[in-house]
Amino acid sequence: MSDLNKLTISGARDGLRKGDFTSVELTDACLGAIEGANALNAFVHNTPEIAREQAAAADARVSKGDAPAMCGIPLGIKDLFCTKGVPSQAASAILEGFKPEYESTVTQNLWDSGAVMLGKLNMDEFAMGSSNETSTYGNAINPWRREGSNADLTPGGSSGGSASAVAADLCLAATGTDTGGSIRQPAAFTGIVGLKPTYGRVSRWGVVAFASSLDQAGPMTKTVRDAAIMMEAMASHDAKDSTSANIPVPNFEAALTGDIKGKKIGIPAEYHMDGMPAEIEKLWSEGTQMLRDAGAEIVDISLPHTKYALPAYYVIAPAEASSNLARYDGVRYGHRATLSAGDGIDDMYEKTRAEGFGHEVQRRVMVGTYVLSAGFYDAYYNRARRVRALIKKDFDDVFAAGVDAILTPATPSAAFGLGEMNDADPVKMYLNDVFTVTVNLAGLPGISVPTGLNSEGLPLGLQLIGRPWEEGDLLNSAYALENSAGFVAKPNNWW
Repeated sequence: MSDLNKLTISGARDGLRKGDFTSVELTDACLGAIEGANALNAFVHNTPEIAREQAAAADARVSKGDAPAMCGIPLGIKDLFCTKGVPSQAASAILEGFKPEYESTVTQNLWDSGAVMLGKLNMDEFAMGSSNETSTYGNAINPWRREGSNADLTPGGSSGGSASAVAADLCLAATGTDTGGSIRQPAAFTGIVGLKPTYGRVSRWGVVAFASSLDQAGPMTKTVRDAAIMMEAMASHDAKDSTSANIPVPNFEAALTGDIKGKKIGIPAEYHMDGMPAEIEKLWSEGTQMLRDAGAEIVDISLPHTKYALPAYYVIAPAEASSNLARYDGVRYGHRATLSAGDGIDDMYEKTRAEGFGHEVQRRVMVGTYVLSAGFYDAYYNRARRVRALIKKDFDDVFAAGVDAILTPATPSAAFGLGEMNDADPVKMYLNDVFTVTVNLAGLPGISVPTGLNSEGLPLGLQLIGRPWEEGDLLNSAYALENSAGFVAKPNNWW
């Protein structure tokens, strides 16, 4: 079976259990697909030896009949996750040569469940970007193309390599991280499912930090069922992460009944943005009708502080990045600049950071340092924190009124061309996060589900936002939407 790499997690799990194929065969199919997909630049550190060793161990475990659902499943790992003995650069030149002596909690959980690591995936540098154009490895490329065009499109960011690899069937699923939409936006741009869990559901330990109060890891998969299976393996309480919630991890797959009769789905008035493309409005309207037809009650809701979300996010996230990235100084690990005679330690810091950080990271570090400075802390950072509390209260009030989930667009457009967003105006790029940042600011779970194609044949996604800690219920609503939409389109293999 040469097309094993095209399987879903659930399909591969069932096939492995029945003995239709082995994890080694499944892994070899993925490794072959990766070798033939250099044009996508999705995988940046390949680990075939580790993959085959883990696959052989998984086959032995499956043969004993006690294997977990993820056992033998080949995955791609975003370069933000520390993996023992394997380069973990966060797509930054400043971490060149860094090989951790430890494993992130998320990847350790996956290896404990028997999953297989194919390699590390491309991303925006330190997860700062919405198009995967800030990576030291170069751009990741979307496997989708506009009808009649050969122009390269963005797979979204920052988890662009993860999205591209899953959409192109280079792996069965991948890990991503989401600070302001970095799982959900690339998932929408590539026609896959992306789940951002409740803040604290998945450990951040061993994940290179961008903005610690916003970062959250999650699965990027081909189906909602796969997201449920992988989510259960990734999530855990972790004493090494002070923000990790000590609550049980349920069987998320068991929640997928598809029955949403009587569920209240909120439609927020504030997400009807000026200038929103007609295709996005139409998709949202069609998705609303799909959920209504499935038995849900559709209610209009208001999230009045939504308009302040982007400005608040782009104060808080850079402020935390400025603090987190201060540790990259050339002293202990990673890149160190070559110094001239007479250079002191300040010169080493300045030269190392100037050489090691890309322009977008430099921009955000400078913005973050500015808003945390003595004269502007109250004017910017404290004010943004107060706005964040109001945004969270908007969601709390809606959920307290009985709403079970909220339906919105995932992105303001389909995937755009690489280079189309001019670096001279970074705000244009930041506007890609308009529908997603509120979820991070409020710490809520959100999921992007592919639901249609635009007029140029590119995938579009809708976002469902759930109650905190109720990922099972959210996944079930997403499962109902997925079943109604019946999205099965795949990109043409041009690479």
